[in-house]
Amino acid sequence: MSENTPSQQALSDNAARQLANATKTVPILSTITPRWLVHLLQWTPVEAGIYRLNKVKNPQDVLVACAKRDESELPQTFVDYEEAPREYFLNAVSTVLDVHTRVSDLYSSPHDQIKEQLRLTIETIKERQESELINNPDYGLLASVAPDQVIYPLTGAPTPDDLDELLTKVWKEPAFFLTHPLAIAAFGRECTRRGVPPPTVSLFGSQFLTWRGVPLIPSDKVPVADGKTKIILLRVGDKRQGVVGVYQPGLAGEQSPGLSVRFMGINRSAIASYLISLYCSLVVQSDDALAVLEDVEIGKFHDYPDTYK
Repeated sequence: MSENTPSQQALSDNAARQLANATKTVPILSTITPRWLVHLLQWTPVEAGIYRLNKVKNPQDVLVACAKRDESELPQTFVDYEEAPREYFLNAVSTVLDVHTRVSDLYSSPHDQIKEQLRLTIETIKERQESELINNPDYGLLASVAPDQVIYPLTGAPTPDDLDELLTKVWKEPAFFLTHPLAIAAFGRECTRRGVPPPTVSLFGSQFLTWRGVPLIPSDKVPVADGKTKIILLRVGDKRQGVVGVYQPGLAGEQSPGLSVRFMGINRSAIASYLISLYCSLVVQSDDALAVLEDVEIGKFHDYPDTYK
């Protein structure tokens, strides 16, 4: 018998695992992101799924005067309103989840199959929600920017000068920049090149780069095409006449604001169905609450001296 015979007859790992208990994780969904935009927006409930944005008509026509110390006549005025204000209707991100009852009956240990299926589906719907808040052609951020609130970079790559120019467009209490992570990296390179590395701030337990004290919030939902993307700057909240998210409260089967999960029954094939819907929209209350830096190049790199390599 050769020297290797005893080891060849030993119990192998593959065989031993058949009798061993293994720690089983919940399903990992790689597409889940922090969804910072959803967290940073102020959310406002609406009635009947409609949000009417009333605006003042011709605000420059509202007359006031700084009266002298005499009996000069004061101006007479009133504040007129737009006759046809825009109404925003909630959109639904929805799907129907099907789970065979045999699966949920027999394979729900240690993790509940229905619970995990619902969790993964809801996470996917919420990812789509953030994408719609940015890209929807009707109410998304990029579709809501006023023409005079669009600017372009001086050299292609995002520089401190470009972000300063963007701040002049949303100068009344800007809340945060929103852009693709690749644009934040490109901005960091330009700052390093100039010797002005941006400071960081802690939000939700995470670190964010800032410029002039305004955080740069990453989102992979901001589109990238042909090596270019966009940097968005927002002011948020009702009190600031900014950008707000809107949702419908009090839905049947409400799980969280605007999110509904309803059991639809079991069909003759023993398939249990659940309707999952998320109702939301986004409103830019004032044109100067939103601006965008277009055509931002994200692929520009610099050769640094050997001392920095």
